[in-house]
Amino acid sequence: MEIRSYIDDDEEAIAALWREVFPGSPAWNDPKTDIRRKLEIQPELFLVAIIDSNPIGTAMAGYDGHRGWVYYVAVKPKYRRQGIGEALMRKIERGLKQIGCPKLNLQVRADNDEVVAFYKKLGYKVEPRISMGKLLE
Repeated sequence: MEIRSYIDDDEEAIAALWREVFPGSPAWNDPKTDIRRKLEIQPELFLVAIIDSNPIGTAMAGYDGHRGWVYYVAVKPKYRRQGIGEALMRKIERGLKQIGCPKLNLQVRADNDEVVAFYKKLGYKVEPRISMGKLLE
């Protein structure tokens, strides 16, 4: 398994991966649109896990000068529980730390116990917050 930055040839495979892994995503999280947006800002923080030349995992992060955020941590179901998600997260953490990011935040759906357990294993803690959002488009 190799972890590298996103390349243009990855688009179709990653869009399909995200549709598979995040089937209930809202319409405004169109994979191809999100990929294009990410490539405009800190594209080096868009990582892809590769096996046999095929993208099988992703992690996308950003740093706004105050906090880092991670999104689209995804691993194809048949490759889970092999350390790929952890490897992606560790590489994201190193990349953010290198650019001066002091803290990394992420959001998990409240009913996704399996993913919460994954992040707890990596040292993340549940923080009492209310997540709020507003569509601007």
